[in-house]
Amino acid sequence: MTDCEREFYQRHSAEVRNSPNFNEESFLRFNVKRGLRNSDGSGVLVGLTEIGDVHGYIVDENEVVPDDGRLCYRGIRIDDLVAGFQADGRFGFEETAFLLLFGKLPPGDDLDEFCRILGARRNLPDHFTEDMILKAPSANIMNKLARSVLVYYSYDEKAEDRTVSNVYRQMVNLIASFPTMVAYAYQAKRHNYDNDSLYIHAPSPDLSTSENFLRLIRPTQQYTRLEAEVLDLALVLHAEHGGGNNSAFTIHVVSSSDTDSYSAVAAAIGSLKGSRHGGANVKVMNMMSDLKSRVPQSQWNDDERIAAYLEKVLKKEAFDRTGLIYGIGHAVYTKSDPRAVLLKQKAQDLAREKGWTEEFELYRTVERLAPEAFYAHKGRSKTVAANVDFYSGLVYRMLGISDELFTPIFAVGRIAGWAAHRMEEVVHGGRIVRPAFKSVAPTRDYVPLSER
Repeated sequence: MTDCEREFYQRHSAEVRNSPNFNEESFLRFNVKRGLRNSDGSGVLVGLTEIGDVHGYIVDENEVVPDDGRLCYRGIRIDDLVAGFQADGRFGFEETAFLLLFGKLPPGDDLDEFCRILGARRNLPDHFTEDMILKAPSANIMNKLARSVLVYYSYDEKAEDRTVSNVYRQMVNLIASFPTMVAYAYQAKRHNYDNDSLYIHAPSPDLSTSENFLRLIRPTQQYTRLEAEVLDLALVLHAEHGGGNNSAFTIHVVSSSDTDSYSAVAAAIGSLKGSRHGGANVKVMNMMSDLKSRVPQSQWNDDERIAAYLEKVLKKEAFDRTGLIYGIGHAVYTKSDPRAVLLKQKAQDLAREKGWTEEFELYRTVERLAPEAFYAHKGRSKTVAANVDFYSGLVYRMLGISDELFTPIFAVGRIAGWAAHRMEEVVHGGRIVRPAFKSVAPTRDYVPLSER
């Protein structure tokens, strides 16, 4: 953009940017549910779902009472689901995807068949990798993933067929191919933008989703069992989080217009790409790097030094000056985020294997001191706990995964939930989502060009 163009845009956008009609008084006067939220911060009820349920507090006589967090997939608590497949020594993402898609836990034979279907669909269509990914790389992997999904439409002879069985086929194909798309987009980006060697490995039909992904992004194709188990758990925990989260709601909104599956999923990817939705764990990692630059490793166990840093963050004197301790607190969860509890357990095991114990203990110290920092800063207690983003970035770093893959991995897990919400809208929708907006623009007369 030239200086003249920049000046042109700034000059002519002034009226839009400085409009007096967007003020708190107007929002209150017209009872606008900003962000589809009620005045107490809870979400406006706009639909029904059987897929995911998020519980974080109890409302008693209009008072919010903190409670232990619960996350359910199709009515099954996430901690019970995880305990089940871990007790059997199995990977859980494939079982989780089946549960979300079909509303039930699969018997052994059905799970085996579903895994075979996923394994057979991991390879991308002929020439797709060369023509659509390697020849048109992107500096942002989420952007490349969205473009790849849209291009997938051209390779599907029944792209516009919205019968239930065909939409199931499309969504299962996307669940299977997402890890491959992300891995190849990552390799293309590293080769074209970072001048690294290009490694394109073929996915294996016999491996789990997490094993395949680690194999595809690593030059050596090597990984340990624990590494694959930890990544598998992360995918399970990111697979679904209720119909009201931004990207799931996007899938419902776009699907309600009766568009094709690829357009709907691409829109959800665009939603997740935003830093307010899918990029929070990167913010956590950057904040922790800032902390480590100010507090030497020899003082990581000094509560006073860590607490002083957190207080500076809250006072907007440290890190990005937003006053936010990233990874602490959640819009719904209060006492605990069940995803963080489960991931933290595996993170500790991985830290021991990788020699990251001191780093892990630093995270635990921040988690422990953050509520006290809130109290010291605000003068009142607030029930907050670590959310899943607090530990997921650390887990990915310990796995040697680049920060630019953090949000794409989120998408690799969340496509299972998106697929379920797409199916729910196709089967039980029937009305286009169309909320109202109040116009606050003043009435004006048209002025002929010669008189302006």
